[in-house]
Amino acid sequence: MMSRSYTNLLDLASGNFPVMGQTRERKRLTRVMTVPGVISELDDDQANSVSSDVPSSVVQDRVIIVANQLPVKAKRRPDNKGWSFSWDEDSLLLQLKDGLPEDMEVLYVGSLRVDVDLSEQDDVSQLLLDRFKCVPAFLPSDILAKFYHGFCKQHLWPLFHYMLPFSATHGGRFDRSLWEAYVAANKIFSQRVIEVINPEDDYVWIHDYHLMVLPTFLRRRFNRLRMGFFLHSPFPSSEIYRTLPVREEILKALLNSDLIGFHTFDYARHFLSCCSRMLGLEYQSKRGYIGLEYYGRTVGIKIMPVGIHMGQIESVLRLADKEWRVEELKQQFEGKTVLLGVDDMDIFKGVDLKLLAMEHMLKQHPKWQGRAVLVQITNPARGRGKDLEEIQAEIHSTCKRINDTYGQPGYEPIVFIDRPVSLSERAAYYTLAECVVVSAVRDGMNLTPYEYVVCRQGVSGSESSSESSGPKKSMLVVSEFIGCSPSLSGAIRVNPWNIEATAEAMHEAISMADAEKQLRHEKHYRYVSTHDVAYWARSFFQDMERTCKDHFRRRCWGIGLSFGFRVVALDPNFRKLSIDALVSAFLRSKNRAILFDYDGTVMPQNSINKAPSQEVISIIDTLCDDPKNTVFVVSGRGRESLGKWFAPCKKLGIAAEHGYFVRWSADEDWEVCGQSADFGWMHIAEPVMKLYTESTDGSSIETKESALVWHHHDADPVFGSSQAKEMLDHLESVLANEPVAVKSGQFIVEVKPQGVSKGLVSEKIYTSMAEKGRQVDFVLCIGDDRSDEDMFEIIGNAVTNGVLSSNTSVFACTVEQKPSKAKYYLDDTADVVSMLAALADASDPPSSPDGSPRSI
Repeated sequence: MMSRSYTNLLDLASGNFPVMGQTRERKRLTRVMTVPGVISELDDDQANSVSSDVPSSVVQDRVIIVANQLPVKAKRRPDNKGWSFSWDEDSLLLQLKDGLPEDMEVLYVGSLRVDVDLSEQDDVSQLLLDRFKCVPAFLPSDILAKFYHGFCKQHLWPLFHYMLPFSATHGGRFDRSLWEAYVAANKIFSQRVIEVINPEDDYVWIHDYHLMVLPTFLRRRFNRLRMGFFLHSPFPSSEIYRTLPVREEILKALLNSDLIGFHTFDYARHFLSCCSRMLGLEYQSKRGYIGLEYYGRTVGIKIMPVGIHMGQIESVLRLADKEWRVEELKQQFEGKTVLLGVDDMDIFKGVDLKLLAMEHMLKQHPKWQGRAVLVQITNPARGRGKDLEEIQAEIHSTCKRINDTYGQPGYEPIVFIDRPVSLSERAAYYTLAECVVVSAVRDGMNLTPYEYVVCRQGVSGSESSSESSGPKKSMLVVSEFIGCSPSLSGAIRVNPWNIEATAEAMHEAISMADAEKQLRHEKHYRYVSTHDVAYWARSFFQDMERTCKDHFRRRCWGIGLSFGFRVVALDPNFRKLSIDALVSAFLRSKNRAILFDYDGTVMPQNSINKAPSQEVISIIDTLCDDPKNTVFVVSGRGRESLGKWFAPCKKLGIAAEHGYFVRWSADEDWEVCGQSADFGWMHIAEPVMKLYTESTDGSSIETKESALVWHHHDADPVFGSSQAKEMLDHLESVLANEPVAVKSGQFIVEVKPQGVSKGLVSEKIYTSMAEKGRQVDFVLCIGDDRSDEDMFEIIGNAVTNGVLSSNTSVFACTVEQKPSKAKYYLDDTADVVSMLAALADASDPPSSPDGSPRSI
């Protein structure tokens, strides 16, 4: 049953925003690189569209890059009539083009940093499309405020940086209207993408946490769309993320992408852990690639830290010698050792902790008083709120205290620059600094260390490079909680919360021998110069191509409502079982084999009472009474419970414990189908299982007559899975010389005799019928889990071996739409029971003593 609190998402996903008000219908843009004309009457809410209804006239790959903001600067004209636009050279979205194929067209979709009047929006849209290949998404002011400053900055940004909303005054409470605005904004972005996309030729690359539900809107419209997502912020641990009330909606939306990228393994690991704990999905690593199986689709996980734009930095270095006189800075700090910090004014950047560490260093190492200077450049805040105001006040107070305590005439230990600083000016400071200190308590990436290393290397031909033509050197003190830390192995890594340790690291960095600084610098420069933004973009795009290569070979269905929507990718021949076709084949046949699993097939998995209902008993008994039918329940359950439950069905065959015990009817004895009756191995396996059960809370052992099963469904998902893998190896080792098979399944590890499977027992049933002169001409085989796949697989072999004739009507059917060796599916156990009832109605009932048909 759907939670009442989430029913409004159905309205949101359909475009009905009850709290947001209506927006004006905007003029559609011409669909670029498809066919001339204007796209009209687009129904964004159709979830069953697979491809564009407008064929492409030019087959050419193109990438549509979607982000919160376009890589353009907008400025009002001096006469206040219209706008002037220019590229934002500092934008990552613009720089990543260097890593894409040269002949690939790039189109941008995003918002502008300025408020454009409603009457000007159409003209601005056309201008940006014609000159910059940019498609602006204009957000109404009420949605924008709640979307960006509300949900993004008050909920997602703090949570992704490990800040929990402990109270209404600290972090704030979850506000559903902000979530509704977030969904509404993402839908507006999707509409802009839909207007210009050619889904069969285009790739879509979505960027950052502002647009995490956008993949669902696009996937609902175009099931086979090739789509990637990259998160530029940290992804928190599952213990933090699970506090988000809309946690599953966001996870499922992200999983509608084909490739999801993260800066570090930690961020990816946290995401995978969330998928495991909240959605029950497990990842697999194959040939160096990580993937999540999600309804027949493999969602790739990409781990690749972004880099800097080498060409931009090197060109700025040449300008720095002219536009910003480095000599002036050298004179200003002559005789001083400069430590540099470059940070945004943000509560997570740890600027206050850095200042305290500098204060502690001066106190513990007095020789640096009058010699060491920390230049702290702080970019203007992009967020707002009480927490930010408090941290700003603390920073200014700390700066004043340190300068008052340790300052001397002509010397201030802290030089605090609280204004926007251009890249060329930063480059001048980088060139001068002996060490860069980054003390952020949490940061997605942070490219300051990369910029610093390149600036210290310099470029050939510049004045500063020719003057300092000797060996290059640099030092880094970086927080272990930032994304670039793992890639800078020569940096001194610190826990910024440990003021004393950070202070000692700063002292070590500026006191280190030049030879050691040179070696560390060389190592860093080799990495930074080869892993630039073009390398990152190229690597991500290549992985997106690889992940999407089979898109148009698969048959896809879009199923589910709202953010439960997902695409199921299955074999082209896989389809829902037609009851009419089944009954028609059933009536034409004379020797029928009907095999069905029990749990999850005729009995719901979550049912507490596992005994079959009277309705199921009556249907199966009717099927068994037809002399043309041979009916078997093939289950992993023990023979005692199955025999007891189905006692009224005297002619029902039972294959218990996956076919180790077989009984053709209630009047016959049980047959043992295993290769060995020696169960001495149980005395070896059981102690091992008990060992893991004692150390794994929520696990249990099920003892069958022929098998032992270890269940960990109620254990911690990650720990239970880890213990299961360990147990599998342990059991395979100690049982290597025993006639058993050790198998892992969904939340189980099972040890059973060799030569026992549902596939083998089903083949035995077909063979026995043929030996009795009743070669099967109709097979219905239905089950829901991994063990039932053996039955589906054996059917093909039985036809090849002549056990089944080529004219046999075969219906191998699984429960639910999922990857399977079966060719048919039914939605749930209720469908299975209805299907069996239809066959029972079509069966020939035996005559009663008075000659009339027996009623069912």
